[in-house]
Amino acid sequence: MTPLKYLAGYPQAVQEQVRRLHARGELGDYLQRRYPQRHPIQSDRALHAYIGGLKQTYLRNAPAIDKTLYDSKLDVIGKALGLHTAISRVHGGRLVAKKEIRIAAVFRETAPEFLRMIAVHELAHLKEPAHDKAFYRLCTHMEPDYHQLEFDLRVYLCWRALPAPA
Repeated sequence: MTPLKYLAGYPQAVQEQVRRLHARGELGDYLQRRYPQRHPIQSDRALHAYIGGLKQTYLRNAPAIDKTLYDSKLDVIGKALGLHTAISRVHGGRLVAKKEIRIAAVFRETAPEFLRMIAVHELAHLKEPAHDKAFYRLCTHMEPDYHQLEFDLRVYLCWRALPAPA
């Protein structure tokens, strides 16, 4: 039985359903039917504008985002789809924190829904640092289908990681 690392926390019945679809060669078709489009946001500048727009719509009072980029060094295998950081530096006699959002470069070629889900997730960390109820409530406020999109994104990552069916 092939382990599905991105679906490890889901029930065995769900994992089996994904395995069966993959074994029949239908998993890629399922994802293509469900998410047929690819987003046009290819540059770091466009990504910064996109995430800035989401922030302006939902989190006006959250700290400003100083830098947003696609990061080819982010390890999707290490469960990092995106990353939010606050880098503190001393300027003069004061401490200045710069907020950054980095999204794994593999998501340049995904559906717009997946990019939005990751952006919403990272933006939610500006207000809620932990993955608790308040965090997920904020995520679903910004993206009502957040949980379904997260699951489908995990299925997509499994599909990418699994060897082609025999």
